[in-house]
Amino acid sequence: MLVIGSLSLPSHAADNEIYVDQAGSTANIDIEQLGNSNLIGGLLSTAGSMNALDLDGSNLTLDINQIGNSNKFFGDIYGTSVTSFFEFDGDSNTFTIQVDPTNTYSADSGNYFVDVTGNSNSFTLNVGTAALSDTLDLDWIVNGSGNSITSSIDIDQATNYVDIDGDNNTLTYDGDGAAQGYFWLDQTGNSRTFNIQQQSTTDNDYLKIISSGGSGTMCIIQNDSGGSTSC
Repeated sequence: MLVIGSLSLPSHAADNEIYVDQAGSTANIDIEQLGNSNLIGGLLSTAGSMNALDLDGSNLTLDINQIGNSNKFFGDIYGTSVTSFFEFDGDSNTFTIQVDPTNTYSADSGNYFVDVTGNSNSFTLNVGTAALSDTLDLDWIVNGSGNSITSSIDIDQATNYVDIDGDNNTLTYDGDGAAQGYFWLDQTGNSRTFNIQQQSTTDNDYLKIISSGGSGTMCIIQNDSGGSTSC
């Protein structure tokens, strides 16, 4: 069952809102918003109250394109084998998605690709709880300056690739869970800030960072059930 409300697809005027509530497997959802100050609801949305963007089911395909400035995309995804492409072109956009935040259905075999072009954006993608993101494949391609990327993954053979080009970008990554987390960061730009932590319980994690630029702060921690550490 798919419920969509307040829908304009594609949207050419500002301040459009989309409400999506999906239950069931093998859905294919493609949403595009063009313009500024648009909202795809969830996580206590605002504007006209809204909420939802609640996707429940396995083998889902989700394609989100927000082209413009000051757009927002919020919601929860509950299900395994979810394939998602999230594209954001513009400045001052906000994106917050949680995958199985309540440890209900698991978040195994997810494939998420986030493509960002613009400045001063804020993005948060948290996947799984209690080591449930088995064989996750998460890729970030970020081009622009002053962006903030936050990702928390409860890993179990999960792969996370991040490519950032631009100045004054901030990356916060927390990979805990079971084992075999693979994290690769390729970054170019000045005044960067990284806080990267791998904290699986049974080690076998891998981390690779290639960084080119001047100034900035990097905090990198690998901890497999050891003592408390911090930067």
